[in-house]
Amino acid sequence: MRKAKVHRELFNLIKKEAFFKKKVLLSSGKVSNYYIDLRKITLQSKGAYLVANLLWEEIKREKFSFLGGPTLGADPILSAIAYHSYLKGKPLKTFIVRKERKKHGQAQVIEGPPLKKKSRVIIIDDVATTGASLGEAAKKLIPLGVKVVKAWVIVDREEGAKEFLSKLGISLNSLFRLSDFLK
Repeated sequence: MRKAKVHRELFNLIKKEAFFKKKVLLSSGKVSNYYIDLRKITLQSKGAYLVANLLWEEIKREKFSFLGGPTLGADPILSAIAYHSYLKGKPLKTFIVRKERKKHGQAQVIEGPPLKKKSRVIIIDDVATTGASLGEAAKKLIPLGVKVVKAWVIVDREEGAKEFLSKLGISLNSLFRLSDFLK
């Protein structure tokens, strides 16, 4: 499928099934008149395919060793991209950043293949509002000696995430902006 067609198809799917005009409290603590529940998209096969296809096209030429992000928004996206990358003959290693250290098992904050010191990583999430979730994930990677080179989200709510992450030396990129859905 051509990129423009996939992009349009994902936009229409989000608009139809995951974009809600209602007052809601966001994880950032802000109140909004719009809610975008991208798990309704990333946890279905068509949505996972479209997201993986588009994000793969965006990141495949980047110089990085690992792809990861904060649980729970990144989990289905990472799985879809990992599967897609394998089918394309360029398998990726992915990881998930927990909000807090597990209290059992290996008591890890980062789940997945071991990250190597000086590795370049890209972090992803479903939606960015203030950038706090991506910022917290990036901060948990610093002690491991890895470099977060870029961040990607499906939707940037345009409420300061780009500026916040920029202060951490991370450029935020998105497939869509909230304003795209308000037109």
